Amino acid sequence: MAALTLKPGSISLAELRRIVRGDDPIALADGWRGPVEASLAAVAKRLAAGEALYGINTGFGKLAKTRVSEGALATLQLYIVRSHAAGVGEPLADSTVRLVLALKTASLARGYSGVRPVVIERLLAFVNAGILPLVPSQGSVGASGDLAPLAHLSLALIGEGRVRVGGREMDSAAAMKAAGIEPLTLGPKEGLALLNGTQVSTALALEGLFAAEDLLAGSIVAGSMCVDAALGSRTPFDARIHNVRGQPAQIAVAAAFRAVLGESGIGHSHEHCDRVQDPYSLRCQPQVAGACLQQVENAARTLMLEANGVSDNPLVFGAEGDVLSGGNFHAEPVAFAADGLALALAEIGALSERRIAMLIDDSLSQLPAFLVREGGLNSGFMIAQVTAAALASENKSLAHPASVDSLPTSANQEDHVSMATFAARRLAPMAENTRGILAIELLAAAQGIDFRRPLQSSPALEKAHALLRAKVPFYDHDRHFAPDIAAAKSVISGDDLLALVPAGLLPSR
Repeated sequence: MAALTLKPGSISLAELRRIVRGDDPIALADGWRGPVEASLAAVAKRLAAGEALYGINTGFGKLAKTRVSEGALATLQLYIVRSHAAGVGEPLADSTVRLVLALKTASLARGYSGVRPVVIERLLAFVNAGILPLVPSQGSVGASGDLAPLAHLSLALIGEGRVRVGGREMDSAAAMKAAGIEPLTLGPKEGLALLNGTQVSTALALEGLFAAEDLLAGSIVAGSMCVDAALGSRTPFDARIHNVRGQPAQIAVAAAFRAVLGESGIGHSHEHCDRVQDPYSLRCQPQVAGACLQQVENAARTLMLEANGVSDNPLVFGAEGDVLSGGNFHAEPVAFAADGLALALAEIGALSERRIAMLIDDSLSQLPAFLVREGGLNSGFMIAQVTAAALASENKSLAHPASVDSLPTSANQEDHVSMATFAARRLAPMAENTRGILAIELLAAAQGIDFRRPLQSSPALEKAHALLRAKVPFYDHDRHFAPDIAAAKSVISGDDLLALVPAGLLPSR
């Protein structure tokens, strides 16, 4: 298996997507050792001069004025890892931890953290051996870094704590011994450098970004299918309408809709009907999905910068020999990006739910009520739409911005925090909710297309219909509905369906 070679500071979104979605070995491009060794030498020189350096020979946070003796410097770094490993909650997903390890590796390899090369090598060894620390998902407020979760990750590097290997949980020491990896003995600043940083918040937000991209693409396919199922007009997708507004994301999304809608026998069948305008859930899809794409693009820019940046403290500038304390660990940019993605996920689902409601309403869609024959005997899609409404409503609550909240910590030394970790962590359940809504929409739209037979939809939509029908048959009478939704969820995020959306629309695809 070919290794994915990362250049610290220049990692692409496509590479980050590959890390979180795959298990390729990871390597660093040549040239990282020089800056790392220069920053390490700068720390050693300043220590030898007897200077007080935050977190290197002083306490942490409110205890920064407390000097630590030279003989206790290694113990200081060990103790910060152990004491800060105070997280709670369910462990982060293995995919998230893999990405966190890669992000921390890339950040330290930039050469501004004052750590030895062996620390970076040990992080890479964990990734490539598939040793994934068990990291509790709760306990970070997204300022002074993701301290608690990164402490749990760092604990595994020193041979303490628990890890997962191939899905099996075990002691870190046992996993390292089996892989032939020696536990890391921390040197000056190394515990602090491992704990400080926004890598957990950023990894969670990146996973939310990639999910939002997939769901936005899925919504274009499902929404296009709804247009044909409801005998909707193609006029609202005309390029001239979108060009005069001038919103680039809206223009791009409208073009994607036109490509998916294509030439359709169903579309041609009602070109001269007397309907003047469609409901907003059909007619305003480019405007709403375009606004969602804009949020995705904004988040993508922020998160790519953050993934390539250095966010621990203090920072070591080897060329000048300076050690500077600042606040790059404050994850406000990540929190804002995650809040924007939450808005997009909520709106993708909200508009999808409205299209489902429109399709099951025979007065609007001109389809059988609840998309089933012999209504009364059969309830059809009645409760499936209720499920979609429940999921959409839940997302509305989850979309409340997390970044506007702040609680002081560390005896008011850390008096404003970002809440970026929760802002990013809540994207996963939101994405799952939206995936469920889109799955129900795809089922409803395909049912509507079947009721329009023998007329055909566009080539792209017929492919989407066939992908679904390969797993879910036509709903001819009431049956257990949940398995159909589960099968449709696998289709809505599948590569075959997403390939029907023109390439280049989404930042990382």
